[in-house]
Amino acid sequence: MNPEDECCARESDNIFADDSASPRKPASFFEERAPEVVEVAPQLLRHWSRRDVLLFGMGAIAAAAGGVSLLPQSTLKRLGIFAGSKNWPRKEWLLDRALRIDDDVAEALYSSNRMVPTYTKSQITPLRNNYNGATPDPSYISDWSLTLNGLASGLSVSLNIRNLLASFQMHEQISRLVCVEGWSAIAWWAGFRFDDLLRAHPPMSQAKWARLESSVNLGPWGNPDPYFVSLDLSTARHPQTLLATHLNGKPLTAEHGAPLRLVVPVKLGLKNIKAITRITYTADEPVDYWAMRGYSRYDGI
Repeated sequence: MNPEDECCARESDNIFADDSASPRKPASFFEERAPEVVEVAPQLLRHWSRRDVLLFGMGAIAAAAGGVSLLPQSTLKRLGIFAGSKNWPRKEWLLDRALRIDDDVAEALYSSNRMVPTYTKSQITPLRNNYNGATPDPSYISDWSLTLNGLASGLSVSLNIRNLLASFQMHEQISRLVCVEGWSAIAWWAGFRFDDLLRAHPPMSQAKWARLESSVNLGPWGNPDPYFVSLDLSTARHPQTLLATHLNGKPLTAEHGAPLRLVVPVKLGLKNIKAITRITYTADEPVDYWAMRGYSRYDGI
């Protein structure tokens, strides 16, 4: 074979080799393409494996250190970890920051047009008596009244349950109550919309918040322990936010906040205050019972 023939043969071999190595072009845009084979040197695979192990180990150590930092000092001392250390960073800052970010995100995503799911009567489930402390004696109900403060009129208004039932249209809804402790229940509520109360007794123009209080709330040992929650007026005006008077077709009992309780299904259960005795409208966010004790303040779902 002369040199020219040998050169042509090599070029011909290269052309056929390239055609066999390259994937066939699909005849149509929608035709499934053949999988491409990617070759990786074994040394590179071993290198990646070692790196992944190192990264995983470093991440596990960091997570463990972070978890340890959240333990109470008494627990750390009992375990012999950093015992006697005076400079170990406090956990409250990190936890408070996490709660604040969660609240800010929930508040930013809030929409009065978003409705929570509703259910049928066949889906109703038993509702716990979720009082924080002892259940009040029902004797308070006969003398109960609701006081409104922070109104545009500058006056303080007192209403009893008969005034309220006669003044507002009743609405029913079957919605889920979600507790921060991890349980939930589907209940059939009836009452009037918080928004209707706001329209009938308008708050002062600069008001953005409501403080709802229950003076009849008791602590675990039966001592007076007034309960109070903060509620932004945007949530108060939500069409599914009720001031409930009935549960499962019957008037509320003391166990479930008679004669008037808040039902706000876009919030966690701890905002659904029972036996409301006072509502005060404010320009600034008022203090909240559980937020003062380290829990979230906004509690949006």
